[in-house]
Order: sequence, then structure tokens, then C-alpha cells
Amino acid sequence: MALKPIVMGSASLFALMLAGAAQAQTAPATPQAAPEDDVADIVVTGVRASIVGALNVRRESTQIVDSIVSEDVGKLPDNNVVEALQRVTGIQVTDRAGGETQVITIRGLTDPLTTLNGRNIFTAAGTSFALQDISANLVKQVDVYKTRSSDQLETGLAGQIDVQTRRPLDFDGFTISGLARGVYSELADKVNPNVALLVSDRWETGIGDIGFLVNGSFTRADYRNQNLQAGAMVPFATETPPAGSGLTPLQRIFPGATNENWAPGLDAGLPTAPGSTLNINGVETPYYLARDAVIASDFYGKRDRTAINAALQWAPNDSSVYTAEVFYTGFRGETFNSLHFSFVDWWGNLPADVANSFELYDGTNIIKSRRAGAVAGFNSGDMGTNRTDSYVYALNAKWDVGERGKISADIAYQDSKNETSFFAIRTDRGPLDIDVDFNAGGGLPAYSFGNQGVLTDASQWTVGNLFDSGTKNTGSALTMMLDGEYGWDEGFLRRIKAGWRYDKRSADSYVRDQGAGGLGVTLDAFGEGTPFTNDGFFDGQANIPTSWVLADPRSMNKDGVRNLYRAVAPGLLLSDQLSFGRVFGIEETNLAAYIVADAEVEIFGRPLQLQGGVRFVAIDTDYEYFDRGANFARTGVSTNSENFLPSFTARYAITDNLRVRFNYGKILRRPGFDALNPNLALSGDLSRVGFGTGASGNPNLRATKSENMDLAIEWYFDRNSAIYATAFRRKIEGLVVPLTVREFIPNNYLPRNETYTEFFNITRPANASNGTLKGLELGLTYFPSYLPSVLDGLGFTGSATILDSEQTIPVVNNVGEITGTAKSAFFGVSKLSYNATLAYDKGPIGARLSYIWRKGFLRDNAARAFANPIGVWRAPEKSLDFQLTLNVNEDIGITFDAVNLTKAKQQDYYKFGDAGNPQQFNSSTLLIDRTFALGVRFKFD
Repeated sequence: MALKPIVMGSASLFALMLAGAAQAQTAPATPQAAPEDDVADIVVTGVRASIVGALNVRRESTQIVDSIVSEDVGKLPDNNVVEALQRVTGIQVTDRAGGETQVITIRGLTDPLTTLNGRNIFTAAGTSFALQDISANLVKQVDVYKTRSSDQLETGLAGQIDVQTRRPLDFDGFTISGLARGVYSELADKVNPNVALLVSDRWETGIGDIGFLVNGSFTRADYRNQNLQAGAMVPFATETPPAGSGLTPLQRIFPGATNENWAPGLDAGLPTAPGSTLNINGVETPYYLARDAVIASDFYGKRDRTAINAALQWAPNDSSVYTAEVFYTGFRGETFNSLHFSFVDWWGNLPADVANSFELYDGTNIIKSRRAGAVAGFNSGDMGTNRTDSYVYALNAKWDVGERGKISADIAYQDSKNETSFFAIRTDRGPLDIDVDFNAGGGLPAYSFGNQGVLTDASQWTVGNLFDSGTKNTGSALTMMLDGEYGWDEGFLRRIKAGWRYDKRSADSYVRDQGAGGLGVTLDAFGEGTPFTNDGFFDGQANIPTSWVLADPRSMNKDGVRNLYRAVAPGLLLSDQLSFGRVFGIEETNLAAYIVADAEVEIFGRPLQLQGGVRFVAIDTDYEYFDRGANFARTGVSTNSENFLPSFTARYAITDNLRVRFNYGKILRRPGFDALNPNLALSGDLSRVGFGTGASGNPNLRATKSENMDLAIEWYFDRNSAIYATAFRRKIEGLVVPLTVREFIPNNYLPRNETYTEFFNITRPANASNGTLKGLELGLTYFPSYLPSVLDGLGFTGSATILDSEQTIPVVNNVGEITGTAKSAFFGVSKLSYNATLAYDKGPIGARLSYIWRKGFLRDNAARAFANPIGVWRAPEKSLDFQLTLNVNEDIGITFDAVNLTKAKQQDYYKFGDAGNPQQFNSSTLLIDRTFALGVRFKFD
């Protein structure tokens, strides 16, 4: 086992370092050389100070780092860290539902390591932290590491995002600051609070300086997501099917035993050329492609976020600082989805002139619009709750040992819990005629029913299936770190740093699930709750119904509903009987040690700074899995791994203001705990394709490894200005991709209703891909010093990222055998993205106008259940934001913020290779909220 050699080697190394440090204490003091680049050369305030401060972080760092400093996070129109980061070079954000961004990528990769004050943090049973839970008001600085040295944590192919909070000894004395904003959401038509308060003080005492700080924030958001979708593609007979096929005009062709040549889930989907055929009952049969449904989701949500950071610091002398701190984040979420689903796939009740009941896209066999008679449909009222509490407790000590030595020690304990619930009631209606255009313009479908009044008439809807489930996840970790370094001012070797880290992590996941079939009573006669009718859905933006009625669990007594459903499902449990079944439990020990050396040599009279190191990581993991399909039977697995991860950086100053840097390193991505869980999560045959879907983890997943190279050139051409470019390459081995297999799972745990099935397409992750990501980052910060009068204070900052990616994708058959490989772009990688901010800072006025744009990208692969291309692509994304601050005096400022001024939408479509496009293969359109905020900021010290 590798743990003992690491401990012994680290102890020996520290003994040598301490010996050197002790010798330095008796040596004559040597004046320390001034830094090559003096930060004091740049003295600015306000908006410009924040931008220039971020530039200086990059300038002084050995690694390639882009940052947001305090003024940036505080003054951009952002509610959380993720939104603030979207203006950083190489950062891309997506999934803007609910009035905020939720997913962050660095150079197209979606797994950044998240740290808080250098400590790895996580949420519940996950391996990362939801950065959107950190209010922008709590943050002192955020550093985004594109490259990493051996003294940094080894995980996260994308890079590292380190969030730094404020501490009391950062201030000179008593300080109180805060903000209060009202944020108006247009779609929800609500005003919500965003408040924060910091109180800090420090005292000179007989035992040294002591400081105490409390910093808290509370944000609430009522939001509304409106999403309109044209369903997936399936094949239909033509209006004149050939004899012997057994088909009637426009009959939907289901996959099955008699139609084995119609295989759902082909990478590129079924061919779209006119006259394309399927072999049906031995007959070559022409077909059309059309959508199976139209879907409208009117999603209402409310989330509360509370965050508190408290820190106590003691500096007994100039050479030591002790810090005790606690960080808490709490999330409370309530959601209600008003879902309207109508099939468009029925072939009966056709109009007399069948040939004129549909329209094809020119040059294809794809139906653009059609009339269908007597189609089925359902609504669903889905209520969800989400509660998370996360705590980080930490003690840290830093000592200066003599003139050249430093030691730091850190111990932290984390505890995080998350619990969710889901309660939904489906309602079904009778047959209705429908006219639908699957893309009436701009990717938006249009449709209407023969009798629109049915949609809002509760007496026309029958109470259907009940879905009642929940999850619980817990996680904790004890982490200890010890680091030491010793430096020299002259000679080749300038610094040696070494350290070790011990981390003991546990995670547990639980689930509960029950349900029932339909009650057969009308919604108006249902004995629980009050029906809900929405209004204004996509009002004026699409030609569709804007309201419908459904069951509203928010107004119901849940146990009363369960009692009613016991008439069809006697085994339903009530609240006091509900319990969670354990899905998995994990204990993981991570022990790491590193050594880093800095050196310097002159080449052509200019300094070449070198840094090299290696990190050794040993991981031992014990897993327990509990099978839901076998009465939670236990299976145990143990794994271990050891990795050496080298790093090297060279930085050369061609002139005082022009430098180049090169970085080489290896890092890895460990699979998430949920990705290792082999238990099945099943969904029934919701779309009537003859089988359900399911997902499972893979306990045999191994870490994904990446070999990285970066080359950067930076020109600091003026006091507050710079232009820089970075070329990079990531060669990645063991990428995790999904593999789908058709399986027969009899007597499974799904509720026995019309969606029950025993055949499933099961998707599991596998290390079955290798890939390469390469690209170029360009950045510019420019504050001209020659502008006249009122224009003085105008500046610009912006960046562009160009990416190219390719990975191998295994091609599998229905039994899961890999039959070949295909090439694909990485998921989440836009080939081009850029951001541009025009800033103005003069006198009492500070303002920014920011624009963000990213090219379309492959979001993920759809379930292999339909006839469209499996790739789900996101259309280009953009946002235009504005922020204005009017400083009443040095202590008080009035702020106005506006986000998504142009009302940009979020749209998806189907595409794989040359097959698919946004016009004929449009999928979903989500309205992105536009928000306005008015507030006041203050600081007194």
C-alpha cells in the first residue's frame, strides 16, 4: 500500500526544510529583491481597479490564471459566482433556465475542480460544489486556473476555480458594508430580495492582533421557465402504402418483432431522402418522418439561498497567522411544472383528402405540418422540493520561519445533506383533432385543437397516474494539509516547496419511489385540491394554446391523495410509513504528496523562470451498492489506484512588458460516485415506442487522464492595458461516454400502469473514448490614457476562445457489442465564444455594458428510442447585460442592473454529422428571463 511511503517521505522532506529554515534564522539578513513587475505602478479605483486587479493576478502568477477581484464580483450584474465568471477568458456558461446560469465550462470542458479558499468542496454525495449557491456578495476574489502545478489538487480536466472569501485581517479596522437589491423577473412578474451584510473588526491586544468577521447573504428568486418543444421523429406510412405492408395511410410504424429493419436510435436517424424505404413484412415500404408529439412546459419555481461566512483570526506577531472559519450555504427550492403533452401520431380519423392533410419540407420525406384526428393527450402537475445544507469548518495556521521559510497547516471538516421530493398527478383527456406546424418559424411549432375549450375545462380531464418519489444524499469529509517552502534570492535554485494531503471522504445515497395507475374520475370531481389553470404561456410569441387545466399537488393533502389512490394501488404508503432505501455508500481515502522546485537563469540578459514538480496520489475506495430491483441486496467492491502527475512551467521575460510562458502537466478526472453505482433507474414506455429507458452506473470506471500543454504570450503595453494569447492542447485518455443496450427486465419495480414495460434501453457509462481538445484564447484589456475630458475613464476588456475537439465514439449494436467507432466533437464545446465589456469609470459614475456570445455546440445524445439523429445541439447563445453605479459619496452607491436585454432564447435541435439542422430538426425553445435590479450599496470604515 502506498500510504506509508508517502507519509515517511513527506516527514523526511519537511525535516530537511525545517533544518534549512532554522539555519536561515541565524544568517545575516539579505534584502529581498523587488518584484520584477511592481503592482504599485498601477493605482486606480472603482470599476477600472477591479479589471486591472484581475490583469495583475495573471501578470504575477506562474500558472495561467484569469481572475475576478472584489470589485468585479460586487459590481457586475450577477447574482452568483457562475454568472460572474462568464466574462472570464475561456469560460463558457450554459443552461440559463430559472433566471440564472447553471453550468460552467473552462475551454469547453465541464468538470472544473471547485475549491473554497483552496479547499476542495462538494455538495452532498457529489464530487463538486454548486457554485451558483455562492452569492457574488461573499466573494473577495475568484481565480480560474487553466494550468496547475504539482502543489495544487490533481482532479478536474477543465481546470480549477478557487473562490476566496474575505477575512478580518484584510481590513484596517472596523468595517461594515452591505447591499440591498430588488430584482424584478419579467417572466415571473415578481420582485425578489438580494441582500448582504459584512461586519468586520480587528483589535491590537497584548497577545497580538485579533480580528473577527461575519459575512452573510440571502437571495430569493421566483422564476418561470416556458419551454415549447416539437417531439422526437418517428416513421409513418405514406398516404398510399404498398400492398403487403399491412399498413394503412399515414399509420405510425412502430419498431418491433415484425419490423426489425426499423431500428430506433441510429446515430444519424433514418434517411430523409424522398422515397426512402423500410422493409416491412418483406415489402420495401416508403415512409415519411414526422414528430410524435408537441409538448409545452410552464415551469414555476422559487429558490432561497442563504450563505454565511464567519472567520476569527489571530496574528500574535509578524510571522504567524491563525485562522478559524466556518462557511455555510443553504438552498431551499420549490417547483411546479404545468406540463401539457399532446400526441400527434394517430392515423385514424383522417380527413377525406388525405394527400392534402400534410406538407413536406422540399426535397425530403419530412412532414412539416399536418392535420391529425382524434389524438390523445395528457397534462401533468409536477411538484418538487429541494433542500440542501452544507457546512465547512476549518482551522489554518501560517508561519514565516526565518527570512526564507514558510509553513502552513490546514484541517477542515465538511458535512453536506440534500433531500428532494417529487409528487405528480397526470390527467388525461379524450381525443381531439389537431392542426400542427412543427416549425412555423424560428424553430417554434404552432398548433391548435378542434375544440380548444376542452383544454381549460376540468370536467373533460380524467385523473390519471400518480408519481410519488424522493431522494436523500449525504456526504462528509475530513481533510488535512501540510505545506512548507524555503526560498533563495540568488543562484539557480530559488525555492523548494513540498507538502502532503490526507482526505477521508464518505457519501451515501437513498431513494424512495411509489406510484399508481389512473383513478378514472374527472378532475372537477377529484376530492383533493383545486385545479390549476395557467395563462400567458408564450403569449404573443408562438401560435399555440396559452393555458390549460391540471391537478395541482401544491393545494393537496398528500396523504389524502394517497388514500384515494389506494383504491387502485392498495400498497401505497402514507407519510408516516415512507422510508428511504439505501442505494450506495462509499468510503474513500485520498493521500497525496508533492514536491515543487522553482529556478531562475538568465538568457540573453533576461530572466527565465522555471518551475517543475511531481504529485503522487494514492486512492483507496470501498463501495457498497444496494439493488432496488432485488429488495436492496448489498454488493461490495474495493478499488485502489496510484498515479504520478508531473508538471513543468517556464516563464521568460523578453522585455519588461513582454513575456512568454509554457506549461506541461498531467491531471485526471475521477468518476463521480453516482457514475459508479450499477443499480438501475428505470422509466416506463412514456412515448409508446415499445420499450422504456434506464440508466445505470459502472463500478469498473477508471479515472480519465489528460496530458496538457499551454503556450502563452502576454504584452503589457500600457499601465492599465494588455493583450495576450494562449495556445493549448489537451490529449485525453479514457473519456467516459454512454453505451446503450436493449435489456429484458421482468417484474421490475415500475408502477403497473399503461407505461409499464419489461424491455428497456439501458445506458451505462464506459471509458470507451479518447480525444483531443485544442484551441486558442485571445484577450485584451485597454484603458487608453489619451482620451479627452468626459471620455477619460472609458475602457474595454474582452476575450475570444477558439476550440477544436474530436473524440472517438464507439458504435454499438442492440446487445451492446462495440462494432466500430465514429468521430464526434466533445460534448459542451463551442468552436467559438467571445465576450466584450465596455467600461466607464469617472467621478461618481461607473458603468459596464457586456455582451457574451458562444457558437452552437453538441449538448448531449438523446435516448436511442426514435428516428431522429441522436445528437442534441444547442443553438448559439448570447446575453447583453448592463450595470450602472451612481456613487452618492465615498460610502454609498445606487446601482441598476439589467440582464438579457435582448430577450435571447435557448434553443436545441437534432444533429449528427451531416444529418440534422435547426430548421427541419428543431427540438425545444426555452424563453430566457430578462431581469432588472435596483439597489443600494454601502461601506463604512
